[in-house]
Amino acid sequence: MPNGYMGKILEIDLTSKKITMIDTDMKLAEKFVGGRGMGAKYLWDRITSPGLDPLSPENPLMFWTGPLTGTAIPGPSRITVCTKSANTSPLASPYPHASTVAWSCMGGQFAPELKFAGYDGIIITGKSDKPVYIVIDDAKVEIKDAAHLWGKSTNQTDLLLQKELGPQFRTLYIGPAGENLVKFAAIISESSRAAGRSGVGCVMGSKKLKAIAVRGTNVVPVADPEGMIKLRKEMFATLESWNAYDQWRRWGTASMLIASSQAGTHVTRNFREGTYEQVDKIGAPISEKEFWVKHRSCYQCPLHCMKIGQVTSGPYKGTIAEGPEYETGTMHGSNCLVTDLGGMMKSIELADDLGLDSITTGNILGFLMELYEKGIVTRADLDGIDMKWGNIEAMLAIQQKIAKREGVGDILAEGVKKAAAKFGQDAEKYAIQIKGQELAAWNIPANHGFAIVYGTSNRGACHQVGPTVEEQHRRTMCDTLVICRFPYYGIGTALYQKALNVITGWKLDDAGFFKVAERIWNLEKVFNAREGFRRADDYVPKRFTTEAFTVGPKKGAILPPETQEKILDEYYTKRGWDVKTSLPGEAKLKELGLEDLVPVVQGLK
Repeated sequence: MPNGYMGKILEIDLTSKKITMIDTDMKLAEKFVGGRGMGAKYLWDRITSPGLDPLSPENPLMFWTGPLTGTAIPGPSRITVCTKSANTSPLASPYPHASTVAWSCMGGQFAPELKFAGYDGIIITGKSDKPVYIVIDDAKVEIKDAAHLWGKSTNQTDLLLQKELGPQFRTLYIGPAGENLVKFAAIISESSRAAGRSGVGCVMGSKKLKAIAVRGTNVVPVADPEGMIKLRKEMFATLESWNAYDQWRRWGTASMLIASSQAGTHVTRNFREGTYEQVDKIGAPISEKEFWVKHRSCYQCPLHCMKIGQVTSGPYKGTIAEGPEYETGTMHGSNCLVTDLGGMMKSIELADDLGLDSITTGNILGFLMELYEKGIVTRADLDGIDMKWGNIEAMLAIQQKIAKREGVGDILAEGVKKAAAKFGQDAEKYAIQIKGQELAAWNIPANHGFAIVYGTSNRGACHQVGPTVEEQHRRTMCDTLVICRFPYYGIGTALYQKALNVITGWKLDDAGFFKVAERIWNLEKVFNAREGFRRADDYVPKRFTTEAFTVGPKKGAILPPETQEKILDEYYTKRGWDVKTSLPGEAKLKELGLEDLVPVVQGLK
């Protein structure tokens, strides 16, 4: 068994119900490591021509661990879900089902348990003729009928599976949104851990797969166990000396709600402003005082950034939810001009319970409120819902309609880009998306680096990829080692690179470490280019280049169009790509050992 790996990948064809265990290809692992990297490679190998419908049986749905997963070092808790996106589309393509690569990560306990069961990943293909769920108990793998789970919320599903299998099984599942093929449906674990972006829950629902449960009793092999224990102590000590350590443990990402508003990078009123004057009503201090009850951690993490709370007063009294964390607190808070903390938490909790991507949901709610304010949609268009700014009951009602695809919810379930096209008039002006995926909770005019972050992300608008080529490579390695970024920020690249070598026995140096990330990024880029994505798809919404902020410390901030052109030119040049088309260059692909992609790219010009 290779060190750091379990040596097996579980492949399940839901059409034939065939279950196969295949060997982990260690030559591929040395080039793509795990997680997002292995996902990108397998996606390219399995989807051999452009235009495949993401909801077709042929689209693989993959769950990948990494070589650090399940070991004793800090933060190896995450699972990376990879597939072809259900929620993106290019501006122009000859293929009606063109979309980007998709990856989405979530923390918790599922990924380590999958390694303990003996697997480096799961590849799901085909489509069941009826709802099913998968139970993995070490080498025993079963496909079971899920009729009793279908239609249940994520919280209900979690409880039913615990009762049926026992709490020692770790589970992930979809809610009604995934079942009804909402294009931005999420996959949920532990009720609030979410692989939310890219519509991975929609792909899972298209396969009639409700849930996966796993239990394992194996140990991850390590090349140098004593070295790992020594390194673990050093990594934890380094993390504990991080200047943000105490703040992160106390407040988690909610600590950024007030800070970003003060910096003018906050998302307010459907991205119209960068500052929220009432952010103190939804920020970390008031959450700590009035809402939070306990902290919770993912596997092997001392940060316990998850905050669990209960609403103790008002119309939503009794609501138990995780958060607010920065993204959802912004998108369901300031983006919709919400001032009621309890109501905001109810909205966030409902999104998780329905199995919706909470970020996209908040984006769509703000979009709809602005359309309503401007008279582009009316109460009659919205099935009688009064979509005024800050109306919590309206936010809850719309989410229910989206998840069930009822009335106007059927339009909104396609995502903000397609919904705007359906509404017509000037609706597209207020649809804040890139490549079809909705932007998250960081605004662009006051920090032009976010134009690169959102615009060049290979999965559509994504806040997690970084504003420079170097930072994009660092974060790609996080998704590929499948570690959490939060302890990574405090520990740093050097020690995680050392951990990879100690665990696997490899001797990867700095250049080799980041070459893996660059290889992955370019492979994803070629996949997207083959689908029809070009430079024109990397531009930010026109709101950011035509409307300056009118309030706050960054009043007057805007992204001049010429600035956007300049930073894109510089970005493509640094990557070794064609500035006009954004296609990767021949020399770059050969440098990365991706020679087989050269004729593919040449055929696109």
